[in-house]
Amino acid sequence: MRFDLTDLRLFLHVAEAENITRGAERAGMALASASERIRGMELAGGVSLFERRPRGVRLTPAGEAVSHHARVVLNQLDQMRGELTEYARGLRGHVRVLANTASLAEFLPDTLAAFLASHPEIDVDLEERPSRDIIDAVAGGFADLGIVADTVELGDLDALPFRIDELVLIAPIGHPLTDRKEVAFRDTLDEAFVGLSHGSALQTHLAGHAARSGRSLKLRVRLGGFEAVCRTVTSGVGIAIVPREAARRYGKTGTSTIPLTDPWASRRLLIVVRNISSLPAHARNLADHLTEQDSTKIDKK
Repeated sequence: MRFDLTDLRLFLHVAEAENITRGAERAGMALASASERIRGMELAGGVSLFERRPRGVRLTPAGEAVSHHARVVLNQLDQMRGELTEYARGLRGHVRVLANTASLAEFLPDTLAAFLASHPEIDVDLEERPSRDIIDAVAGGFADLGIVADTVELGDLDALPFRIDELVLIAPIGHPLTDRKEVAFRDTLDEAFVGLSHGSALQTHLAGHAARSGRSLKLRVRLGGFEAVCRTVTSGVGIAIVPREAARRYGKTGTSTIPLTDPWASRRLLIVVRNISSLPAHARNLADHLTEQDSTKIDKK
């Protein structure tokens, strides 16, 4: 049987998404072409790799075996590309990074831009996910690096300190909550909120804490970024919870910042990897750049 690298990458995207349509999108491929490639892999192997379900697909035992070997093959290829970069500029390195909302919006843009500018031979595929989903993806070999909050269980992943992220409440000037020096999240749940769009890792995080209080967020509007959220709060539409850095940058006038008393509001952001010693060279370079320290200072969690 013959599987090419495009087949293997597509296969892993579909396996992670548990959906052929979404897997094809992540692979940058038309659905018809992706479906044909998956069928071709199954015909070549003489076995079903996915169990088709009404709302997606799931790996069969044979598919699990292919998934394992596909990750090994692609990881070895990436290692080779990284090691040969100095000798073969035509080979490009590729690093897949999954990040939570705060790191993606507030901390990654500048440092990642500097890395890409100094490493033109490396491409980065960056995607936002909730921290718990990132842990699963990195552990399963679906991403090289993840950036998560330290409020999640890291399992056997290696971790590097990245940044400190503090979530705060912002409210329009004159709002009753601005008289407080600090506030608990549960005491804000009667208020109207300005939130982030569907799929935002931070919004999912906040909704989870509201649910644990037996409540739900009263969202008046969902917006695509912290700047829009802060501007909308300034107009008096509602309150919001954002990283302190976003409040400083976008809420300088027209809003008040109130610290949250909840322990989860102050958290460390960590870079997580399966194993630092097995990272491809270009992924190791990115990890070193993001931490700005010797990569041997990784703590085993």
